Amino acid sequence: MSIKTPLTQSALNKATPKKSYIFALALASISLFTGLMATSMTVQAAGLNDLFGNSQSSASKFLSVDQAFQVSSSSKATSTGTRFSINFDITPGHYVYKDQLTLSFPKGVRATPFTFNQSPVAINDPTFGKVPVFTQRNVVATTTLTSTNGKPIKNAAVVIGWQGCAKAGLCYPPEKIKTTVNVAATRK
Repeated sequence: MSIKTPLTQSALNKATPKKSYIFALALASISLFTGLMATSMTVQAAGLNDLFGNSQSSASKFLSVDQAFQVSSSSKATSTGTRFSINFDITPGHYVYKDQLTLSFPKGVRATPFTFNQSPVAINDPTFGKVPVFTQRNVVATTTLTSTNGKPIKNAAVVIGWQGCAKAGLCYPPEKIKTTVNVAATRK
């Protein structure tokens, strides 16, 4: 059972405007919030498209890491072990950190310090401060791998670590490339 109370005209006039005002305010707030969210998502998507060129209408500001740096390796048996070379083809406007170049190899393999076919230049990097980098088009880092027991090692797993940046303001995450190499026995 419900009890209905008749509303007078003055009660209707007082209740309806407050409810209408609150409803209108809520509706406007939801509309504004939805509009801001949509605009924010559009701006974020446009920013990422501009950054990496995923948009048909805008040219890419930054290259992918594989376009900016082509990295390959080669090896050759010598009388002192295996000469292992890492070749960097660096796209103009990019650089590779000299001190971020690393080589990991299995136990039983030893490597000499890297030698380079180019001289690094010092820059004031926003991430690492003053550091040596390679900006030249082609840089080759070479080391000699030897086995610690004097016996050859077939298909030794080697991991090349390195990092590069675009001068326009993007540092790519550190990269790792896995390869194998035959480590020749040292001939005396």
